[in-house]
Amino acid sequence: MKPTGVLMVGSVPGASPKEVMERLARALPGRLEAIPDGETGERWNYIGWQLQRFPLVCRRDELGGTPVPETGVPTFTLADIEPTAYDEAAISSYAEFKQLREQNIIPSDVRFQVCLPSPYSVLIGHLKPEVINVVEPFYEQRFIETLQHIAKVIPHDDVVIQWDLCFEMTGLEFDQGRLTDIWHRPYFSGDVLQGLVDRVERLSDRIPGVRLAFHLCYGDLYHRHFIEPQDTTLLVMLANALLARKTLGSRTEWIHLPVPKGRTDSDYFTPLNGLKLDNPGSKPHVYLGVVHANDEAGTKKRIEIAQNSVTFPFGVATECGLGRTPPEEIDSILQICKEVTSEPL
Repeated sequence: MKPTGVLMVGSVPGASPKEVMERLARALPGRLEAIPDGETGERWNYIGWQLQRFPLVCRRDELGGTPVPETGVPTFTLADIEPTAYDEAAISSYAEFKQLREQNIIPSDVRFQVCLPSPYSVLIGHLKPEVINVVEPFYEQRFIETLQHIAKVIPHDDVVIQWDLCFEMTGLEFDQGRLTDIWHRPYFSGDVLQGLVDRVERLSDRIPGVRLAFHLCYGDLYHRHFIEPQDTTLLVMLANALLARKTLGSRTEWIHLPVPKGRTDSDYFTPLNGLKLDNPGSKPHVYLGVVHANDEAGTKKRIEIAQNSVTFPFGVATECGLGRTPPEEIDSILQICKEVTSEPL
């Protein structure tokens, strides 16, 4: 039996949000529960466009930062951190989304998908370790402003906010001792898993009533993971910790988990049976990142092994967003997604 449903993880190459959303709607009829705007333009490189929100002294040296004064880390105020502009992008794209729905190109039951990195990922990816704890409260405030603006303008029943959690996974791998590059060392003290989930929860709590989703990621820098997952154990640990929080689990729409191209073994998938998906008011859909470009046979094999290994139904996706994928591979990915799944949802 074919899996049901396709998740477009986020970024998709395209000239504009309208072009991307129309392309996805036409390519994957009856298979999408939500459509992202593709994160086109300056947003194509995940968190890269957020670097300019921070003063030069905060930025990592390799990212053009200036030295911290000998007198120590300077003080900052909210005015030193520029607004994220994620809300401006989302609201603009939502207007295009509504037009496409009015034209019956996007079905009425498909929602608008807003993909956001966690502030944790932005901070650890861009800032000097010695300044992060000073800057974090101000950048989180900018994110709260972003979230609340989105929630004010876009109807709650028409949007899903997907948290893209990449450096959370590498932070957990560092804590486990598998990843040794200190670049990935969490900047806060205390229990790493709890600290990561606390940060997601306190932001999500500022937009009550908005549905959530989680994309758990091992990175896509130069189309390589920061570290290859041993199996899905650590992914399940983070997913369960998120779902266990009442204000998160009760409104989670889906969870997305990566599947490396070479993993066609049941050992990778079996820990997924530990996912705790039964939450009051919500039973999240699971999407597995089994789809790889120009590899329909391999995709079908990964699906077969996954179906033989887990006890719940799942949809399909790629491992990560497609913003850095060569444009010529997109047609292959969309064709495979359609071929290996069933319609309707």
